[in-house]
Amino acid sequence: MSEQGNQPLPKVLIVDDSRMVRASIVKLIRGRFEFREEVDGEAGWQALLVDPSIHLVLTDIGMPQLDGYGLLERIRASKLSRVQELPVIVISGEEDDAVRERARQLGANDFITKGIGAAELLARLDSLTRLAQTRRELEESRAALAKQSPVDPVSGLATESYMTWRGEQELALARRHQADFSTMVVEIDRYDQLITAYGAHVAQLVTRKLSGILATKVRKEDTVTQIAPSQFVVLAPGTDLGGVSAFALRMQQALEKLVMTYREDRIRISVTIGVASSSVDGAQSVSELIGVAMKRIQAGRQAGGNRVVGDQGEITQELVDRLVKRTVSIDQVLGQIRDGAGAAELEARLPAVVAALMPLLQLMEARLGCGIPLDRLNNYNFGPGAGAEGTKKA
Repeated sequence: MSEQGNQPLPKVLIVDDSRMVRASIVKLIRGRFEFREEVDGEAGWQALLVDPSIHLVLTDIGMPQLDGYGLLERIRASKLSRVQELPVIVISGEEDDAVRERARQLGANDFITKGIGAAELLARLDSLTRLAQTRRELEESRAALAKQSPVDPVSGLATESYMTWRGEQELALARRHQADFSTMVVEIDRYDQLITAYGAHVAQLVTRKLSGILATKVRKEDTVTQIAPSQFVVLAPGTDLGGVSAFALRMQQALEKLVMTYREDRIRISVTIGVASSSVDGAQSVSELIGVAMKRIQAGRQAGGNRVVGDQGEITQELVDRLVKRTVSIDQVLGQIRDGAGAAELEARLPAVVAALMPLLQLMEARLGCGIPLDRLNNYNFGPGAGAEGTKKA
């Protein structure tokens, strides 16, 4: 990374579908700013969520996937203050008065034309990045306080800073004990269409409903955070890929059946969920793990939404059954029992538990002769209809 003195250069996110425009801007700012390039608003939005080093956004308006207006709306509506308060400069033409007015109303801080000179562009970037740095320092102070007061007063869920702090602790603990650490990112499908059809207040009601459902369904050791109007993160320490996939699939299928009534309309919602696991994906940090899950959401969104996506693509019940049967943690099952897990959920894992414990049971019976029914247990585990699939109740 280039530096001025001992300070890293501010980073500018350049979002434009024209490679020539991006190249001309990079040529003007190289050496004074770090930069990241994205080809449309959707890619730019994902970059903002996973890259906290971005100080300023420079965006075009007319782009595929998500245009500059949509990117501005998401930035200003973000639950992450570091994203919401980012300076945004819009690239526009001299004649685009209507474009400028709409962008200004959505929260744009400044405008430049595509033929701007180096001196003028650098002066504007310097001014706005200094403002962003001041805000960032204030946000870091708030983050320190958030560790002492970890609950967001609006959503009632954990703050982003507390989630990151708690998650890094849990991930380090998982590495020391060779345990797993998983995450899932939940996105409400077609949220922008929901706002267009019913208004922002109805979309917020849907968000609150999902927030309440997630908060009541997770374990006490899990952490739930809202990172965007339509996105939530669940951190699940001690949970393997099979466990987080099973939970995500149950959540997706339950929400698919949910119907909300507004006036005379019945509103159905669905979610797309990306799951990731530290042991499978090799992530070295919580933000990296969340980034992996977000990429899987993007794949699920492109496939039509309303699905769960993991490292091998869409997750089905058959895949979950195979994962649960293949890997089982006795400590995790005991923890589920202590936490009051349902009988149906535990029964599905019993064949795998028996298989894992069988060598110990055989040794105990050989040494102690205490009458353990090994033949019956073997038949339960390996007989007709056994396994995770055979134990499920209709």
